[in-house]
Amino acid sequence: MSLNMSKPSVVVFDLGKVLLDFDYGIMARQLEPLSRLKGVELKQVIDQSPLLHQYETGQISTPQLFEAFVSVTGFSGTLGDFSAAFADIFSPIETMLELHARLRARGVPVFIFSNTNELAVGHIRRQFPFFANFDGYVFSHEVGAMKPTARIYEAVEAMTGKQGTEILYIDDRPENIEAGAARGWHAVFHQQPQETRQVVAGHGLV
Repeated sequence: MSLNMSKPSVVVFDLGKVLLDFDYGIMARQLEPLSRLKGVELKQVIDQSPLLHQYETGQISTPQLFEAFVSVTGFSGTLGDFSAAFADIFSPIETMLELHARLRARGVPVFIFSNTNELAVGHIRRQFPFFANFDGYVFSHEVGAMKPTARIYEAVEAMTGKQGTEILYIDDRPENIEAGAARGWHAVFHQQPQETRQVVAGHGLV
């Protein structure tokens, strides 16, 4: 496949499943001993749930999330117990972190664009030093909208000061990529780190 010849000037990364892997099953295993629900049922209270959507669009606060979780699961631990387990679900995707570091070394502006939440962002800032090395961040819980809604893509354009083919966007969700491509962005559907790296290299950025 040939690439558009205009060279992007910024790279916008999704976070989960692109730079960091995550698994809400880790959370469920930690909280299970203090919950009425077990296993998959407990995981589903949060993972891709309406409750998570409310939290990641800023409609409810962390204490409100905790209150709703307790109501559904019978969890008997503290907010601190819940928050620690809820956030500690991430592991680095080293090849993609290396790509990010190479772009930084080349002076390419890099941005985070993520459907995420307050607890996750706080944990990642504390635990993963690479996260400080971006030129800007667009988070769904701060914007009040999630990908693939147009409003959050507009926030990326405002943050970066770029539009259309000036933006190279990497995401693992086809619907999110389609929304970026519809705005004229260079949209990279991330499946394998080496493939993504080759596409970025093909644009002359690394």
